[in-house]
Amino acid sequence: MHPKYLSINDFSYSLPEERIASYPLAERDASKLLVFQNGTIKDDTYRNIATHIPAGSLLIFNNTKVVEARLVFQKPTGGQIEIFCLEPHEQYPDITTGMLQQKKVQWLCLVGGASKWKKGQVLEKKITITGKEIILSANYVEKRADCFVIELSWSPGTLSFAEILHYTGAIPLPPYIKRAVESDDAGRYQTIYAHFDGSVAAPTAGLHFTNYIFRQLEEKNIKKDFVTLHVGAGTFKPVKAAIMEEHEMHAEFIDINKSLIENLVTNPDGNIIAVGTTSLRTIESLYWLGVKTVIDPAIHPSALSLTQWEAYELSEHNIPAKDALTALLKWMEQNNTDRLLTKTQIIIAPGYTLRITKALITNFHQPQSTLLLLVAALTGDEWRNIYDHALKYDYRFLSYGDGSLLWAVQD
Repeated sequence: MHPKYLSINDFSYSLPEERIASYPLAERDASKLLVFQNGTIKDDTYRNIATHIPAGSLLIFNNTKVVEARLVFQKPTGGQIEIFCLEPHEQYPDITTGMLQQKKVQWLCLVGGASKWKKGQVLEKKITITGKEIILSANYVEKRADCFVIELSWSPGTLSFAEILHYTGAIPLPPYIKRAVESDDAGRYQTIYAHFDGSVAAPTAGLHFTNYIFRQLEEKNIKKDFVTLHVGAGTFKPVKAAIMEEHEMHAEFIDINKSLIENLVTNPDGNIIAVGTTSLRTIESLYWLGVKTVIDPAIHPSALSLTQWEAYELSEHNIPAKDALTALLKWMEQNNTDRLLTKTQIIIAPGYTLRITKALITNFHQPQSTLLLLVAALTGDEWRNIYDHALKYDYRFLSYGDGSLLWAVQD
């Protein structure tokens, strides 16, 4: 069955409120680890994850960094307006460019209290950064179907927008963590290898990794590499449609170095393990972008992106992973670039055939979510046994919860 015709009601389970982790454990690698392989489930902790991964495997991490994307302004009348910065306006080619803007920037945002904010009304707040007073202004420019265009400006304008957010904003915890943001969240809702500003949600599978684990992986000759996918708020977007065809998957920015693709090419049929659903979506997207360059070697950079169902439409081209990735490398050379900057909207659900990834390290996801669909694509009907086991043996769920190492079910 084509994933378009899946009913989201078939991917539901009962998740008690008390099983949703509100706080992380004191030690990152003390979280429980469920290991699923060949129909068998084992229980362990993240601290021992290297023992469950074959030597020579390649782990792919997402090194995006969560930005302090929530800004609160006070209206002259006393009411509060909360601005949740999602992604840059289309005038900027990528998130990094938007983050580096000085003086002013336009951003796509969600707005709390928007009904009390008139178009054209400018909100202001005074902030002190390293001893200097800065006036930050927000101007409501445009309302769209699912967001607002907000122009943020600051004076003096010597700081970048990334710095303004860092000093002024708050970390945006997921909506299912029903508590106020605390000081510890600034560090704990961030992986230890986070590097590139741009996410409004953490790639949570990576929250469990520590320097101790990295040393254990290295001693076993388990390699690692990084992709950058900036996680949008759409990752929490509930599936309200009866069938998946009616659900619009969120698009997210990806930024890939040529060296990562070269690493995949050298061993496309080996044990390539995605750390997180974002890494898996990025790796699999690379395959389909490669397919597009096989079909059209002269494809324009603006067309080299991936829409929601495009992978399924391209599946008639049965191209080996190595050939697709090699074609993508050739395209990058012809376009004189070492970085691939684009967007992916890929939806991975039952009916999808993994092209590169052999296993996934991930947390436990919400019922009726696209993330659960991805897990089901990897594990087939076994996802129910996996989640039943996690509920039975007191695993903690969602972003600050425990996690799993899931090997793909072989056909």
